[in-house]
Amino acid sequence: MAGVVGQIGIGISEVSVCLLPLSHDDGTEKNRPARADWETGKRHTMNVLLWVLQALAALVYGSSGVMKVFMFEKVSQDVPSFGAMPRKAWMILGIVELVCTVGLIVPDALHWQPPLTILAATVLAVESLVFVWVHIKYSEVAPTILSGVLGLLMAFIAYGRMVLHPIL
Repeated sequence: MAGVVGQIGIGISEVSVCLLPLSHDDGTEKNRPARADWETGKRHTMNVLLWVLQALAALVYGSSGVMKVFMFEKVSQDVPSFGAMPRKAWMILGIVELVCTVGLIVPDALHWQPPLTILAATVLAVESLVFVWVHIKYSEVAPTILSGVLGLLMAFIAYGRMVLHPIL
């Protein structure tokens, strides 16, 4: 479609105005900024990364929760740090892990109360601090590092779902 050219007279000088169509006849936009495409791609990549991290965290914390709730006696014999708290405390932490495992996936996936995903990640990050303390107390280096890394991962998921790719 050709543009329309008109003349507007203003005192001594004249200004030419060119009115051009904003889109092609097929309905596509020609001059969409490349930055918008880049931002959309970046947001999509962050969303995929957060979903992958949430799924991996759900597997780790789900198995940990099952172990603490259903297999504690068998596993606790080989790990000295399990003596740091009573059996009931470990069971409560295991139940919290299982509930948070569901909270990492279900609310965001079903678009039902998505802030619960952020809450679940935050609770697991705080729980990891407890485990860091326990493992330091028993001089267990590898579990201390693992708990610290998992805590940072959960903090990143919470931050990512609040700021980087908000689900609120």
